[in-house]
Amino acid sequence: MHQKKKSKKHGIGWTLLKICAGIAGTLVVVLGIYIIYLFASYHRIEDNLELTVEKPSGAATDHPENTEKQLQTGKEYSALTYNIGFGAYTPDFSFFMDGGKSSWAKSKESVLEIIQGAGALAASYDPDFALIQEVDLDATRSYHVNEYDLLKESFPDYDSVFAMNYDSAFLFYPFTQPHGRSQAGLSLFSRYPVTSSLRRSFPVSTSFSKFFDLDRCYSISRIPVENGRELVIFELHMSAYGNSDAIREGQISMLCEDMKTEYEAGNYVLCGGDFNHDLKASEDDSSTHESWAYPFPRESLPEHFTFCLDLLSEKEKADLWDSARNADMEYVPGVTYTVTLDGFIISDNLECLSYENINTGYSCSDHDPVYLKFKLK
Repeated sequence: MHQKKKSKKHGIGWTLLKICAGIAGTLVVVLGIYIIYLFASYHRIEDNLELTVEKPSGAATDHPENTEKQLQTGKEYSALTYNIGFGAYTPDFSFFMDGGKSSWAKSKESVLEIIQGAGALAASYDPDFALIQEVDLDATRSYHVNEYDLLKESFPDYDSVFAMNYDSAFLFYPFTQPHGRSQAGLSLFSRYPVTSSLRRSFPVSTSFSKFFDLDRCYSISRIPVENGRELVIFELHMSAYGNSDAIREGQISMLCEDMKTEYEAGNYVLCGGDFNHDLKASEDDSSTHESWAYPFPRESLPEHFTFCLDLLSEKEKADLWDSARNADMEYVPGVTYTVTLDGFIISDNLECLSYENINTGYSCSDHDPVYLKFKLK
């Protein structure tokens, strides 16, 4: 009797062991298939890709003056850059890649409200040029809302250009709410006719971190000037997560070389966006900052180029509102880490007339807009 009971226990234990082994084996197979899927689906978007310039409806034939407008020297113009954080970042939102909680926006309704709010905020400054980053076309995290189409409603009379920053595979992490697939990029809205636009691919990681930091790019858009030259607008979103010194240096070097080429051709250069570097800090700054908030190496800039904020006095620069907050927690004034990641570089044939980091308390994003007034010399 005792021997039979022992055998029964042994049988149950063996069955449980086989079930556990089967589950573990299945998980290993699923993980293997997923890793194969990640590598098989990974692709970089083509470099030197011609972008489509969309004209405002009715502008092509019935309003010919819209296609004849040209920029003029000595006249004041304005530009605004704004990373809208794919419509997720209410002030209480934290993001898993920053050490926070969430990987999706709260709801589709929240995305619609935030993007419409961000678009209205940007349009309220009546910029001649609006450079907007982290715009989702079709993404799990933003409930597949086409944010570019929504933003066009805020700028109905502008030329517009979209450059796909990344088109990622389905990211099955975090497991409780997988980040999913994302198509996101950079949008430019121009009150003046854009004759052409080009997408350049930044160098990025080739290690496994490429599935988290994703593809990166900048766009180069051309607007005619009455003197036969062009205003060339560079819009960018540089790497943030897991980028190495070599990648940072490669991205900056590539950007600077292209800007230098345009300047040497006699053109005016305006470069704006999310640099993902601490733009206020100098390289010898010993103050405490996040490990990812590297100072931008000013010595890398070509001759004839400068950051607009470097044209401010030291007091003006110190008093400038930080354009971004860390998303490891909700935004708590005086507690949450903040830093200036966004801004503009100009060539010396442009004159900076005024420069402002707009303080909204990060109401529509983990970034706030930066607003510039300038003129062409």
